[in-house]
Amino acid sequence: METVKGFRDFTGEEARKREKVKEIILKNFKSYCFEPAETPVIEYEEFVKSGNEQDEAVSDVFKLQDRGKRNLALRYEFTFQLKRIAQNKKLPYKRYQIGDVFRDEPVSSNRLRQFVQCDVDIIGSTLKEDAEILSLASKLLDELGIKGEIIVNNRKLLNEILEKENIKDKEAVIREIDKLDKLTEKEVKENLKKYNAEKLILIFKKPESYFERYEFYKEIKELKKYCNYFKIKVSFQPSLARGLSYYTGTIFEIKSKEMKETITAGGSYLINGMQSTGISFGLDRLSSLAKINIEEKQLLIVSLAEEKNAIELSKELRKIIPCSIFYGKPSKALDYADKLNIPYVIFIGQKELKAKKVTLRNMKTGKEKLVTIKNIKNYLDR
Repeated sequence: METVKGFRDFTGEEARKREKVKEIILKNFKSYCFEPAETPVIEYEEFVKSGNEQDEAVSDVFKLQDRGKRNLALRYEFTFQLKRIAQNKKLPYKRYQIGDVFRDEPVSSNRLRQFVQCDVDIIGSTLKEDAEILSLASKLLDELGIKGEIIVNNRKLLNEILEKENIKDKEAVIREIDKLDKLTEKEVKENLKKYNAEKLILIFKKPESYFERYEFYKEIKELKKYCNYFKIKVSFQPSLARGLSYYTGTIFEIKSKEMKETITAGGSYLINGMQSTGISFGLDRLSSLAKINIEEKQLLIVSLAEEKNAIELSKELRKIIPCSIFYGKPSKALDYADKLNIPYVIFIGQKELKAKKVTLRNMKTGKEKLVTIKNIKNYLDR
């Protein structure tokens, strides 16, 4: 039976890789002292949309009703839920959340309608925290073996440029600018003509020194200073817009030559009137790009009509290595281990019990050796 379009199953090696990537993400989140949070998948539709009604992502929410005919929606991200969970927290409040979000939008190779989002946010932040978030992102991508360029801009600076150019409908223009990585420059320029804003394209091509004339470029300089303290390189891109309307200051994206879409993105915004900052990682994109070793030490115990002893052995071995028991013919056991990429197999039968040892088989080399249970761990690295 097929899954619903935009939804899919993950099993086997792909699922193991996703789990490993998630472990690395979680380890890095915790290393920066972010604390966990969990929030409902379903919220009131009014709460989901509140304050962001014009954003494209909000228009893609899945809507539903309960038995009481209340209008509900599946969460499309985690940020709006911070309005509730950040109340009365000691500042700065640093939280991470990993879970499923849903968007009723067109499906692409790197975007499903249900996907796992991995977020960190700091409520009560400054430019120093913006740099810390970028430091975390850089460290995480390095550990996953993903090469990416950190691109930064500032919504205050972008708004200042629009004001000096006497552009009226700022939000609409920003949404058009945000399409520069999706449409051609010519197409975006044509769209900007509707707002008499096509001159922005030429301004965005100016060298970085040109932007010294703007008051809010100072925030770019300060952010770069703190990023330098963290020893991470960032690139200023004045055309970076990030279409979501709630951004108020720093905005950033990380891009890779290996993927057309943005790897990860974020920025600063207000939560309950408090300056905040955060970044969101998509597990699907990170997993597709990650270059990590997902081989795990595990073994298969093959019971040769010695079920009781096999079970007793499994209880001992699980203290040092994940293992499972196979009850059946040795040939089928070896085929099973081969198909599941289990690197080690142990046979336990009458011969082994008499010798007070087990037969350990290395599936890569095919070599077998009688070893004592105490010495099994020593042979797993060979």
